[in-house]
Amino acid sequence: MSFVADGAQVAQTAKLGENTKIWDLAQVRENAELGENCIVGRGAYIGTGVRVGDNCKIQNNALVYEPAELAAGVFIGPAVVLTNDTYPRAVNPDGSLKSASDWDAVGVTIAEGASVGARAVCVAPVRIGAWATVAAGAVVTKDVPDFGLVVGVPARRVGWVGKAGAPLRQEGARWVCPLSGQIYVESDGTLTESD
Repeated sequence: MSFVADGAQVAQTAKLGENTKIWDLAQVRENAELGENCIVGRGAYIGTGVRVGDNCKIQNNALVYEPAELAAGVFIGPAVVLTNDTYPRAVNPDGSLKSASDWDAVGVTIAEGASVGARAVCVAPVRIGAWATVAAGAVVTKDVPDFGLVVGVPARRVGWVGKAGAPLRQEGARWVCPLSGQIYVESDGTLTESD
């Protein structure tokens, strides 16, 4: 059974997985789908039709605009913004107010286990790779590779992180997680787990 706090707004057509919790002042819009064991923090916004996998955490005041897709195990920090408009305008060239039919929403895709730090902004369309980490305050304007560690405005890759979330240490031709000991191998700008 899912939990919805008294002050939250969840559309009747939204789908909440088992043990998902929606906290005070959060809003989950029409046709959004959240997997099992998710947490949506106070004041967070989940847009129409957004897809969220199992075991995701979306912290307070995060804004996840449609058509974002979050895989299982994704962490969205406090006040993160996932945008959905490449060329945002309030009005059309003739001065008339834009409506939903005047633009095509583009989304942010976040792969399994990735983390987006507090107050980061992901400017759609971008993909955040599996197990990647976007540092707090970063502005992501291009795709982030699996296991990539990106920082800054605009965000740039400054290293690699493992599944445990810690920056990896380079030891010769391989990368090692200081927490788990897992070994990773880099080839042509791509990092993969070693067997």
